[in-house]
Amino acid sequence: MGNCYCRRGHDSIYTVSSDPKTESVEQKDTTKEVSKLPSNAKEVEDLRGRDSVTNPLLVLTFQELKVVTENFRADHLLGGGGFGSVFKGFISEDLRKGIQPLQVAVKVHDGDNSYQGHREWLAEVIFLGQLSHPNLVKLVGYCCEDDHRVLIYEYMARGSVENNLFSRVLLPLSWAIRMKIAYGAAKGLAYLHEAEKPIIYRDFKTSNILLDMDYNAKLSDFGLAKDGPVGDKSHVSTRIMGTYGYAAPEYIMTGHLTPRSDVYSFGVVLLELLTGRKSLDKSRPAREQNLTEWAIPLLKEKKKQLNIVDPRLGGEYPTKGAQKAAMLAYHCLNRNPKARPLMRDIVDSIEPLLIDEHEPQGLDGLTTLTFQAEGPKLTT
Repeated sequence: MGNCYCRRGHDSIYTVSSDPKTESVEQKDTTKEVSKLPSNAKEVEDLRGRDSVTNPLLVLTFQELKVVTENFRADHLLGGGGFGSVFKGFISEDLRKGIQPLQVAVKVHDGDNSYQGHREWLAEVIFLGQLSHPNLVKLVGYCCEDDHRVLIYEYMARGSVENNLFSRVLLPLSWAIRMKIAYGAAKGLAYLHEAEKPIIYRDFKTSNILLDMDYNAKLSDFGLAKDGPVGDKSHVSTRIMGTYGYAAPEYIMTGHLTPRSDVYSFGVVLLELLTGRKSLDKSRPAREQNLTEWAIPLLKEKKKQLNIVDPRLGGEYPTKGAQKAAMLAYHCLNRNPKARPLMRDIVDSIEPLLIDEHEPQGLDGLTTLTFQAEGPKLTT
């Protein structure tokens, strides 16, 4: 799931662990807070507001989940991480009257029912219960019973972008598919940022972008999502949590979170799609282990931009399109958050880069970036 960092107590030391769900958190007494978290499905539904939520969710018992996953069979395991394990399952008509047959992914959180794990589980139920968009994974239902905290999602047949992009077994993703992924993911982030109550995703990375059979990208794992600033507020202050290598530098330094923090993370993912390299890769030479540090000097010069393109593409990509994508990544990675483009402008910038799988030419009229005093503006 990637490396993760956080800040302990009041010092300035960042601890790095091998999984984003196992990071240390600030030391404080959470006993009273734990008691406020819902302990059963009725309390969860009361918290969600039964009559006001956008998406009614299916509430299953743990016994029903055993039926759905065939008792969590080992060969149904799709993956896992610090949160627990994800199993492939099937909801049949026989399970409960009125339920439509559906293939699902069942995410079972660790049984220790820690405060942090419970809070992240609840954040997903709340956020995905309120949101509906083609580029967000659909939450079908959940289980909140005794110590069991389970989430039930639509099944995404091709798994994560991470597994597809960096696989040593699968064929390399084509340029057209990579741009399709970038476009879909950008639309998902733009939807969150422009919601009636803006939402900051906070953990945008290739492992959290899932793909269906047609390579449509959908954002998943909303455990670290936060409500964005409203009114006159420029940011929200929060404990520093996320995945090392993707987080914006100003967020790491100050804990100040804004939608532009997600834009930086998007720039890292776009860079991964362009290069076929991971954001952090200890197997590479020292100067190339951090993707952004290695790539930014090359992105600055147009003549060197194509040097970063994934060699596994075998030159099968449009030169101008690759340069436009490289420049977009460069602007997203600006250390000054106010100079980064908005996600809606990024969507507009990527759309002309979409090409038919069998027609890699025809990129006239590409969107370009120009700059004005108040920051980047996208024009054609």
